[in-house]
Amino acid sequence: MQHPSDVLFPGEKPFPILPAVDHYAGSEKLMKKALQLQNELGPIFDITCDCEDGAHAGAEREHAEMAAGLIMSSGNQHGRMAARIHDITHPHWQQDIDIIVSIAGSRLPFITLPKPRGVADVRTQIAALRKAEAAAGMQREIPVHVLIETLSALHEVWEIASTPGVESLDFGLMDFVSDHHGAVPGSAMKSPGQFDHPLVARAKCEISTASLANGVVPTHNVTTELKDLDIIRNDARRARNEFGFLRMWSIHPNQIIPIVEAMRPDFSEVEKAVAILIAAQDKGWGPIAHEGLLHDRASYRYYWELLARAHATGMALPTEAQQRFFS
Repeated sequence: MQHPSDVLFPGEKPFPILPAVDHYAGSEKLMKKALQLQNELGPIFDITCDCEDGAHAGAEREHAEMAAGLIMSSGNQHGRMAARIHDITHPHWQQDIDIIVSIAGSRLPFITLPKPRGVADVRTQIAALRKAEAAAGMQREIPVHVLIETLSALHEVWEIASTPGVESLDFGLMDFVSDHHGAVPGSAMKSPGQFDHPLVARAKCEISTASLANGVVPTHNVTTELKDLDIIRNDARRARNEFGFLRMWSIHPNQIIPIVEAMRPDFSEVEKAVAILIAAQDKGWGPIAHEGLLHDRASYRYYWELLARAHATGMALPTEAQQRFFS
C-alpha cells in the first residue's frame, strides 16, 4: 500500500512535521535534565542547547563543545537535540558553527540563527553552515531555524522564509518589543498584550503567513508564565488557534505538557482523519465518500498533515493507523 507522504505531494517540498515544543536549555545541568524528561515522555518536544545566552563571556568555545558533546551522548536517545548559535554581530558565531558541526553535525536536527537584521545575514550564516558541513564530510544539509526578533528582519520575512534550508521561523517577542524603542509598552511582552497589541499581533500574523506560504513551520515565542498551567495552556491555544502557529518555545519543564496539549489537533478530527486516510489508502488514493461527503487528494493532504501532527505530539492513535502510517 502506498504511503500518503509518497503520493499526496508529488513534486512538492513536504511540509516539515516537527514536535510541538522547542524547549530551551542554557546550562549543562538543564540540558541533561531536559534530556532525561525527553527520554521519559518521548520525542514530543525538541531540546535546543542555547550557545548564545547560555554561554558565559570568554567561555564560548567550552560551552559549544559541551553542548556538542551532549548532542552526541548516549543520553540523546531520540536525536532531537539542537543548538542556537550566537548572532551574526558576535565574534564567536562562526566558531559556534564550526565546533558544533564538526563534533555533532551527524546528529544535529537543526541549528537556530538569532537576531538576523535581514535575509542577507541569514544567507551568510547558512553559507558558513554549508561550508562547515562539507569540511566535516557530511552528505546532508542541516535545517535552519531563524529567529525573527527585529523590525528589519520582519520587513524581509518573506524572503527569509523562502531561503533554501530554512525549516522554521521563530518569533522572538521580547527583543522585538525592545526594537521599538519604547513605542510598544512592556505589557506587550506578556499576555494578554502579546496577542492584543496591534503591532505585535501584526508581526505574528506576518511571520505565520510567510512561514505557511513557503512550507516553513511558524514557531511561537515563549510565555513568561512558569507556574500557572492554565495560563500557559491558554497562551499556546491562542497562538495556535488565532495566529496559526504550529509550534512554541518553552523555557521551563512545567511549560512543555500544557503547550503540547494545546497544540494537539482536536481528537474528533483525528478520528475522522484516520477513517478517511485508511479508506483512501484502500482505494489507491482515488476519491471516496465518507459520511455522505466526497473526499479526494485535496482533503487527504489536510487530514494526513493533521494526523502526522497528532502523532508528533504523542497522541494515542488506533493500532491500524499506527501500523499503516507510522510503523
